[in-house]
Amino acid sequence: MKEWFESWFDTRYYHILYEKRDQSEAEVFIRNLVGELHFKSTDRILDLACGKGRHSIFLNSLGFKTTGVDLSQCSIKEAKTQESESLQFFVHDMRKPIVGQSFDVVMNLFTSFGYFDSTDDNLAVLKSIHTYLNPEGTLIIDFLNPAYVIANLVADEIQQRSSMDFRIQKEVKDQKVIKTISFEAEGEPYTFQEKVQLLELKDFEDLLDQAEFQIETVFGNYQLEPFTEMSERLVIVAKKK
Repeated sequence: MKEWFESWFDTRYYHILYEKRDQSEAEVFIRNLVGELHFKSTDRILDLACGKGRHSIFLNSLGFKTTGVDLSQCSIKEAKTQESESLQFFVHDMRKPIVGQSFDVVMNLFTSFGYFDSTDDNLAVLKSIHTYLNPEGTLIIDFLNPAYVIANLVADEIQQRSSMDFRIQKEVKDQKVIKTISFEAEGEPYTFQEKVQLLELKDFEDLLDQAEFQIETVFGNYQLEPFTEMSERLVIVAKKK
């Protein structure tokens, strides 16, 4: 049986629901990271869980040799239309090592972590990254801040996209935020779920230590302001030990 992210992310309806993602916000975030962390022009960057590659494509436009990987075949098929000599995409399960390649920077953005039922899988992701990140390489994880999510949770709403009504119901259960997405398409009812573990900074500190990473900086938003208890985001910058 497929895991929730394998089935939901590979549908066209997922991309319809999230068609209004703020590209300008994503580009500002990337520019801020590149400047604050002093990326080198020679850095080879991996966009881990890249979706259709919006971050990868922008990174590449800034002059970086970039690779994007994602488990969704549908997303990678679309991303591949933008490939070039310095921009590559392929299907990959982030819990597994990438054999034969190495990177100076690994970026895991837009809450693309904590999807799994087992916390062992979280550690597997980080240990895999450790195998292909170059010595002194940088890992960036852009995750939700559980306290902010819980305080701002909208339990039930309707979102309209492309003449479709998506009913979005959210709840916190079993240390996860669970989003149930219901809609009708072509006369058929559909229901999907998104489940993300509510990992706090202390959870990442433990996981990263076990995977032999050292946290260097923690930001609280895409403007790279310091992290506080009620920050919008939890952006972690760590170095490979």
